[in-house]
Amino acid sequence: MRFSISLILLPLALFGEPADWLITARYLVPMDASRRVIEDGAVAVGGSRILAAGSRAEIEKRFSSRHRLDAGDAIIAPGLINAHTHAAMSLFRGIAGDVPLREWLENYIFPAEAKNVTPEFVRWGTKLAALEMMHGGTTTFADMYYFESDVAEATREAGLRGVLGETILKFPAPDFKTPQAALEYTARFIERFRGDPLIVPAVAPHAIYTNTSATLRAARALAARYGAPLLIHVSETERENKDSLAGHGLTPTAYLHSLGVLAGRTLLAHGVWLTDADMELVRQANAGVAHCPSSNLMLASGIAPVTAMLRHGISVGLGTDGPAGSNNDFNMMEEMDLAAKLQKVTVGDPAALKAVDAIAMATVLGARAIGMENEIGSLESGKKADLITIRLTRPHAVPLYDVYRQLVYALKASDVRDVMVNGRFVLRQGRSLTLPEAEVLSNARRLARKVVRQQKFASPAPGLAAQ
Repeated sequence: MRFSISLILLPLALFGEPADWLITARYLVPMDASRRVIEDGAVAVGGSRILAAGSRAEIEKRFSSRHRLDAGDAIIAPGLINAHTHAAMSLFRGIAGDVPLREWLENYIFPAEAKNVTPEFVRWGTKLAALEMMHGGTTTFADMYYFESDVAEATREAGLRGVLGETILKFPAPDFKTPQAALEYTARFIERFRGDPLIVPAVAPHAIYTNTSATLRAARALAARYGAPLLIHVSETERENKDSLAGHGLTPTAYLHSLGVLAGRTLLAHGVWLTDADMELVRQANAGVAHCPSSNLMLASGIAPVTAMLRHGISVGLGTDGPAGSNNDFNMMEEMDLAAKLQKVTVGDPAALKAVDAIAMATVLGARAIGMENEIGSLESGKKADLITIRLTRPHAVPLYDVYRQLVYALKASDVRDVMVNGRFVLRQGRSLTLPEAEVLSNARRLARKVVRQQKFASPAPGLAAQ
């Protein structure tokens, strides 16, 4: 037995540096500063980190690996980063739609959450979202919801990476009746998950119009105490801006700045109605923005001035928002496509936001927006081993002349085949290795039937009722 083990280990010592995984494919898109595309590329992984990324010949010469994955006619890319979600709202998918944001929130979502959201609901809703996200190549997501410890537990079970913020509101929420109780819970939540390899706990006051100035300051103080991120919706609608100007004499961003809320690691969701002066405040604060094109279109909130934000030097990531009428899926491939096309038609320039820029927003720029650029977002030595393979064998993938344009304008979420997070595969050949799909779907349908019994829909929902 000792002799056979020596025979296995001897080549690792003689012929190269040891690696746990060597992953190869037709193309490698590392999303490093050069924005290069490497034909016949490879990535070497050791433990939870990337050891090296480059050509197959270079990597195979340098490393000897215990395990190999040859993805063949495929692209190796960084895992996608969904910079704004409400993951457990997957269980409200399609509950309301075709209505403005305030009406959607006040007449549909808040009442449905009050009747249905429990720790069990949040756990299964997050698992359902995690399944969908991993199938579409998302490895990291930033979340804002209730019972966030349950979100964290489900996220760890899925093997995904999460920046997870407990929602704080000035009125009773499904988990806590007062903002003070929510803040106290958030402190315990941060204490529990600090230093977790997959979970970054955060503070998430919902918006300026759902919180008082005192609560917003308290949320910032809590985030500062622990060095935690702060997540908040900002300038999602024109009405929000007008109400803020009427009530505070300031835009939402300027109001947050006046309260000191921008003074620290901050992620602003939407930013559809940011002014040039707002953008300068965001740039000075080194805050990130999560652009959510599908949500902004579905709620008719407007089209965010992404090209202007990028010119200001703001880190802009991409998000799907929650799938309950603001967007009915977690499809980051679709968000890349929409982000690029919306800026083209808005600016009147087909080169306004190029394919490579859209991919950057979903990877390396998104990592910067959530404050994790040193850990994820590109396939470079020392970074976390969060990567995906995307097959090129379906009709819509052929022919291929430009990898970046193919990724954004032709390939689909369903083309994702393998997903690795933190050096561990969570999806192989399109099959989840971490979550039992049949059990997750069964429980999602069970909880949806409860929602149907309690919710008055604006129109019949025979699909849900029949499940």
